[in-house]
Amino acid sequence: MGLNLTENFDQSIPPSFLQIYTMMLRIRKFEECVADLIKKSRIHCPCHLYIGQEAIAAGVCAALKDSDWVFSTHRSHGHYIAKGGNIRTMMAELFGKDTGCSRGHGGSMHIASPEKGLPGSSAIVAGTISLAVGAGLAFSLQKKNNLSVAFFGDGATNEGSFYESLNFSSLHHLPIIFVCENNLYSTHMPIARCLANTKIYELARVFNIASIRIDGNNVREVFNATREGIEQIRKGKGPVFIECMTYRWLGHVGFEDDIDQGLRSRDELDAWMSRCPIQQFEIYLLEKGILSKSDLHAISESIASEISDAVLFAETSPYPDPSDRNCHARVYKEC
Repeated sequence: MGLNLTENFDQSIPPSFLQIYTMMLRIRKFEECVADLIKKSRIHCPCHLYIGQEAIAAGVCAALKDSDWVFSTHRSHGHYIAKGGNIRTMMAELFGKDTGCSRGHGGSMHIASPEKGLPGSSAIVAGTISLAVGAGLAFSLQKKNNLSVAFFGDGATNEGSFYESLNFSSLHHLPIIFVCENNLYSTHMPIARCLANTKIYELARVFNIASIRIDGNNVREVFNATREGIEQIRKGKGPVFIECMTYRWLGHVGFEDDIDQGLRSRDELDAWMSRCPIQQFEIYLLEKGILSKSDLHAISESIASEISDAVLFAETSPYPDPSDRNCHARVYKEC
């Protein structure tokens, strides 16, 4: 079973090209800023950065509503931003401040924006896939016209809960999109060394789930596949599985690229960097006359100012009161 992917992105009105491009660039610049802050020892919590994978979060979330729920992973910043999360409060969270989206108690891997449809993220590999299935079940039982999205990496397909979730969601025709961000490495191990079948989308077909593999660096493909998946879900055809082929530019965690660790080659990294999802979209926008170079510059300057403001907000915010035991309840009061 496959998705009938069509190239109809140009005809879409909401969301606009401007919104999607801005979201991708916001993710990139936020992550570059965080990498620099880690390098300067101004952020101390472990951060798994999303640079290189921006088209996936932006393309998927552009097709969603605020009432659709997204469940994220340890590499969560891109999903949070793309779903509309406030970057001031996420930056404050990375600084461990009380104004953070998890009140300074969660750090990079446990961010949340319930009001925007991101109930939470988890550092446990595959840990949120079953939660997304549970949300899909709740939407179905409540007769709501909402859906849930499970973001996960290729490494999550080694976990039993992944297969249980596929089976259960297919049996009950749940409104869920499984988005596998296949960046070719499970922590530091190439997927060919830990998966007998590296065509991950084929695993979903065993459970009679419509599935497709796409170029995760092409935001138009990501958006189209997501929109097509949503249409199938709305027709009651059950869950959808999208495998997005991509690559993370930095190491598994932190600001280093891991080249000196002998984990991957410079040629491999350079090849993927030459396929930068943002640059590809910029070329498309310029060629089609949708945006000009001055437009791109203005967007970049605006985002840079926004991120500088977020850093200032985080640095000047107070730390949590150690005696406050009710912070977590307040974080999730909107769920």
